[in-house]
Amino acid sequence: MPSVDSGKPRARRGFAAMNPERRREIARKGGASVPGEKRSFAKDRDLAASAGRKGGEASRGGGRSRGRES
Repeated sequence: MPSVDSGKPRARRGFAAMNPERRREIARKGGASVPGEKRSFAKDRDLAASAGRKGGEASRGGGRSRGRES
């Protein structure tokens, strides 16, 4: 992916720089390192729904309009 200012390709970093096998190894873990008591959304659907609504309101992104007609 070329950089806008220099025209040279940018160095790959993070996941992009890893070999595919290493990425698969990390992906297989899928949050297993997080202790159960820290996974609050898995236990409380209402909490997850509330957080999703807050995120949607804060993002001001596309979504449904609230009472306004275009």
